[in-house]
Amino acid sequence: MAIEVGGRLPEGTLMRMGPGGPEKVDSRQLFAGRRVVLFGVPGAFTGLCSTAHVPSYIRAMAGLTARGVDEIVGVSVNDPFVMQAWGEATGATMAGITLLADPSGDWIAAMGQAFDAPVVGLHRRAKRFSALIEDGVVKIWNEEAAPGTCEATAGEAMLAALG
Repeated sequence: MAIEVGGRLPEGTLMRMGPGGPEKVDSRQLFAGRRVVLFGVPGAFTGLCSTAHVPSYIRAMAGLTARGVDEIVGVSVNDPFVMQAWGEATGATMAGITLLADPSGDWIAAMGQAFDAPVVGLHRRAKRFSALIEDGVVKIWNEEAAPGTCEATAGEAMLAALG
């Protein structure tokens, strides 16, 4: 079942790199009592994800923070090692954007956001989406109408939606 405005994010475990190596991140704790912009991408180091999606959130970060966003979190079906390297390569980490891994794709699937594109080697990946989450509840939800685009889910679109 696809997530929608007014729905609660599913519970699940994501991962990140911590000082001692990979760490688990409980999704319920991540969003509890906070206002978070969440965006999902098909894959770290993929073309549009690296050249458009992450840079759009770097550009929009100051404006989103000024509008009361506590954190910007990007998620992809990759491992935490790849997400750490991607954050460093794109400048997301330096900008303060948190990039989390959903290695199995289970959390993405629980949101109804998994897809397969075997022709390009993508299996059980995240659709491109963005959301404003308040205390675990979806307040704004955006998905791209067509693969290969980053417009409705870009940082600037979220900034505009927040007014």
